[in-house]
Amino acid sequence: MNKIILAIIGFFMAMGMAFAAVDLNSADEKELDSIKGVGPVKAKAIVDERKKNGPFKSLDDVEARVKGIGPATIATWKKDGSANVGGGSTPAKADAKADAKKDAPKADAKADAKADMKKDAPKADEKKDPKAEAKAKKEADAKAKADKKAADEKAAADKKAADKKAAEEKKAAAAKAKADKKAADEKAAADKKAAKDAKKDAKKDAPKADAKADAKADAKADTKADAKADKK
Repeated sequence: MNKIILAIIGFFMAMGMAFAAVDLNSADEKELDSIKGVGPVKAKAIVDERKKNGPFKSLDDVEARVKGIGPATIATWKKDGSANVGGGSTPAKADAKADAKKDAPKADAKADAKADMKKDAPKADEKKDPKAEAKAKKEADAKAKADKKAADEKAAADKKAADKKAAEEKKAAAAKAKADKKAADEKAAADKKAAKDAKKDAKKDAPKADAKADAKADAKADTKADAKADKK
């Protein structure tokens, strides 16, 4: 009977310890701080580690991953059951849920601002002034007209400059052709005059040449005659 009573007492003690155990994979810093051997610094280190690298697989995994949690602390937790890495919310889900809850006001404020902008858009359209629109259209038309005028003037100026250049080039070519013809004509006239003068001089010198030739022929004949007379 006493053994049964002791067994029942032991069972309820174990159950009480199990219910009192803190799940290292779901507890927040405040709950972790309540565990024997864990202070604010270690509690924060446990939370940071599980956020960064995911849930712990065992108490030994906690010892390996969290700085400041040593073998003695792990042995105490295993003995008194004050901490475990059992079920409960995984840190990723719990932390994500906490972050989502924390960011909810910001998201709501952003959504409200967007809704207000969308709601005010029709009002902005309604506030458009017909006079302002007419003025803007008039200014746009005037600008387009001015731009076209400027483009036309530029095109006309470019054409005028091109025509002037072409005329100057044509005039220069005509002047050069005229100068070349004049030079050629003058050279031809000079050559003709030189030929005429040469012919005139040749005609003028012909009697002298003939007289010289006759004298030479006479001298040759006289010499011949004298030679023949001497033989007789």
